[in-house]
Amino acid sequence: MARCSLSRSALPLPRARKPPVKFSLDWKYEGTQAPFLLALDRGYFKAEGLDVTIDTAGGSVEPINRITSRTYDMAFADINSLIKFRDQNPQTPLKAIFMIYSNPPFAVVTRKSRGIAAPKDLEGKKLGAPAADGAYAQWPIFVKANGIDAAKVEILNVGFAVREPMLVSGHVDAITGFSFSTYVNVKHSGVAQDDIVVLLMANYGVSLYGNTIMVNPSFAADKPQAVRGFLRGFLKALKDTTKEPAAAIESVLKRNETANKEIELERLQLALRDNILTAEVKANGFGGVDPARLDKAIDQIAPTYTFKAAMPKAGDVFDASFLPPAAERKAD
Repeated sequence: MARCSLSRSALPLPRARKPPVKFSLDWKYEGTQAPFLLALDRGYFKAEGLDVTIDTAGGSVEPINRITSRTYDMAFADINSLIKFRDQNPQTPLKAIFMIYSNPPFAVVTRKSRGIAAPKDLEGKKLGAPAADGAYAQWPIFVKANGIDAAKVEILNVGFAVREPMLVSGHVDAITGFSFSTYVNVKHSGVAQDDIVVLLMANYGVSLYGNTIMVNPSFAADKPQAVRGFLRGFLKALKDTTKEPAAAIESVLKRNETANKEIELERLQLALRDNILTAEVKANGFGGVDPARLDKAIDQIAPTYTFKAAMPKAGDVFDASFLPPAAERKAD
């Protein structure tokens, strides 16, 4: 009996494996994480040929440690923490590649009923601030920019979990935190909206940028197209989120059963208004930075941090080469 044979060319070809991308958020699934999750749910990463997984984290430092160790490839975290990390770890030159919070959410949140309406009013008051809080890290900049006598402000090191309750109960007069989270938490703890004062540091002389997408340099070198594809997919979802924030929140709710739709939508809308759709973004588009402003921001960090090496410049910490074309990044 004749033996039937198939040529190698007749055999079915194996499917090309989608490049995996492990991405770390900076916090749990909340309203401000919606654009990343929406990109997954609407298949924008898949359309770029990527197999993306997105995980939560415990704060803005953990994502940086994750991509440094290469357990994750890319992350969402604070660029100011990145600048300090690079100085401490020059052998790992991480870079930011897509700015999201053009204005950072760092804020002092207080109450009119505590006699505080402006930064100078903090003198003679008690400020509750977790030692590891990203907003509290900018306190020296805020103090200098607003002529506050820091010696007249009593600082209490409080835990994240009790920060807002202490303001609500009156045990402290003000707290530091991210504006869109701290404000919403205080408001939904029963404090009247017209009694809450949010001193957004970006409106009071703090010229820093905020959270950005960052990448492990080895991953960027090995898989530059995957990095570009991720940013293209994310940009589509970010634009969708600005137009349909309520729809985007559904991607959060399906992953966080304890989340409240009203609260998370409000959190997202505040972030869009104050941190994402800023005047700079409306003029220049999503994702990029103004190098002169970033240089000024690095200069502002100096009073809060002693650089071991020479102070970096904007081009050392932000790489715009992976961004989609400027025409695609315009804010509609």
